[in-house]
Amino acid sequence: MATIRCKNTQFDNVQAILFDKDGTLANSESFLRHLAQRRSRLIDARIPGVQEPLLMAFGVEGDRIDPAGLTAVGTRQENEVAAAAYVAETGRGWVESLNIVRSAFDEADKYPPCKSVQTPPTEGAAKLLETLTANGLKTAILSSDSTHQVQAFIETHQLASYVQIQFGVDGHSSKSDPVLLQKILSVLAVKPDEVLVVGDASTDVEVAHNLGAIGCVGFTGGWSTVVNLSQADVLIEQLNQIEILT
Repeated sequence: MATIRCKNTQFDNVQAILFDKDGTLANSESFLRHLAQRRSRLIDARIPGVQEPLLMAFGVEGDRIDPAGLTAVGTRQENEVAAAAYVAETGRGWVESLNIVRSAFDEADKYPPCKSVQTPPTEGAAKLLETLTANGLKTAILSSDSTHQVQAFIETHQLASYVQIQFGVDGHSSKSDPVLLQKILSVLAVKPDEVLVVGDASTDVEVAHNLGAIGCVGFTGGWSTVVNLSQADVLIEQLNQIEILT
């Protein structure tokens, strides 16, 4: 166990740290913005006139993406359902609307290179994970992305030695699904109050709350737009502000 200090806030008896991926360990802003633009453009090719409303729904405005928006924090399923709702408003049936959206999303995923290549580790991420591991702390990743994409990120950037487990939301409603959180605790073999959560969104605060974690560190340095994480226990702008005291 260790004591973790972030600025003037201290967390005692920490045995594991649960990280978010996109916007926290991974620099994903540019990739996610372009992904939302591709998805909306491909749907608009089938249903003319929906591109701009879809971009707004996805949280994209010009060259910026809302770090609290649908594309940044939502699961693929949540993005599909939201987009299908806009398509359904044009008079299409629900099943047809979902099929149009899913087809467009699949097509958008074909653009090379793959996501893991386009989302490098955030500055200081690799060093932090290495330091935590060297000090006997368990580290894990829980992302709204798929488990496959989480594993691809770890393998592409050679982080496997520093991350014990990796979870996406596959088969679960959200990151804060109690079944998923219990599975993480079981694999890590730790108690809830021995886990510190680090993330960039309100969903990560919710994960910490539902988990019964010792606290949540809000990371605001992963986006060019201001991140509102007032409910986190402490806010940091750089990952090197996570310090190990013991």
